[in-house]
Amino acid sequence: MTLYSKIIGTGSYLPPRRVTNNDLALQLAEKGIETSDEWIVSRSGISARHYAEPTVQSSDLAAEAAKRALQMAGLESGAIDLIIVATSTPDHFGGFPSTACVVQRKLGMANGSAAFDVQAVCSGFVYAVSIADSFIKSGAHKNVLIIGAEVFSRILNFEDRTTCVLFGDGAGAIVMTASSEPGVLATKLHADGSHGDILCVPGSVSAGAIDGSAFLYMDGQAVFKLAVSVLEKVANETLDAANMNASQIDWLVPHQANIRIMQGTAKKLGLPPEKMVVTVDQHGNTSAASIPLALDTAVRDGRIKPGQNVMLEGVGGGFTWGAVLARM
Repeated sequence: MTLYSKIIGTGSYLPPRRVTNNDLALQLAEKGIETSDEWIVSRSGISARHYAEPTVQSSDLAAEAAKRALQMAGLESGAIDLIIVATSTPDHFGGFPSTACVVQRKLGMANGSAAFDVQAVCSGFVYAVSIADSFIKSGAHKNVLIIGAEVFSRILNFEDRTTCVLFGDGAGAIVMTASSEPGVLATKLHADGSHGDILCVPGSVSAGAIDGSAFLYMDGQAVFKLAVSVLEKVANETLDAANMNASQIDWLVPHQANIRIMQGTAKKLGLPPEKMVVTVDQHGNTSAASIPLALDTAVRDGRIKPGQNVMLEGVGGGFTWGAVLARM
């Protein structure tokens, strides 16, 4: 029997603290930095985002999203034999123990299942889904929990209005399982390290101290130009691998970074705006969490239905990009 991987559950979680553009403008004004709701919306499409409290870590958000995904999938946590967490803001400095291992503990899993983190920034969730797909199709794992979780508010420079207004915190999760029916139809992943400096956290660690800046840096124009170009190409590449065309996409669920990038990608694929899931207006850019957050939103409100074809695609620092075409 041919093995496929299929998404059987989605879940998401946003920290309770919702910060509107007006809230943020007031906060920045105290630092002498001028911005406004109109300025932020016109450049990004973002109206609000959520921030985690100082004591809340990526694993806390991830565990809550995972519980919701497991509930939809109808599985207990003990049925999971692999956890993959995509994050650029892990619980622990240096990234270990992995956030995936921390989530495993918080879910009360004592079955010895494998767990590891993936770091591909905003493309991390797509990378993780592709990895899970390969593991399942090989027969190595049966039920995989994939989570994108971020507390990006921890690495924002609130004296740089060009970046601090864009990002938020949150987590999204899916459960994938081995199936006799096609689920994930095709995946494609790419990276180009020569563009690593246009979106990065340039600091490093030396003798227990940070050498350089620990804040996110982004060359917005360079990221915009590259993102629109590679997202169209990887979507078409993934469609080709599945012997399908863009007209067969029921829903486009892109990385929620900037509404103009998202609209540009949909237009190049010939997809009408109503076929694209948009949550960036209320979530901001939640990096690796943005795609599963948007996916869960559309599944739970009934837009995305069983049997429909969904294109997930992301682009992020590294520079990384990729896409997944899945039948729900």
